[in-house]
Amino acid sequence: MTDPIGTGGGAAEPIGGGSVRRLADRLRELSEQLRDPELPDERAAELAREAAELVSRASNEIDRTLREGESEPD
Repeated sequence: MTDPIGTGGGAAEPIGGGSVRRLADRLRELSEQLRDPELPDERAAELAREAAELVSRASNEIDRTLREGESEPD
């Protein structure tokens, strides 16, 4: 699967920042496409799989950011 939003790693960003924001933007795009009543079933399945992958990546990014925040001294 290609990486349509270029989240190939790098430094941690704040929650709601760059990486998670790009994931959320792409999820919005996917949801708009999935609303099309003329969307072929095969394409809808591809978009749904991509959305599931993006949700998983966003969740992992948020969890990682939270863990990093907890490990930093005050």
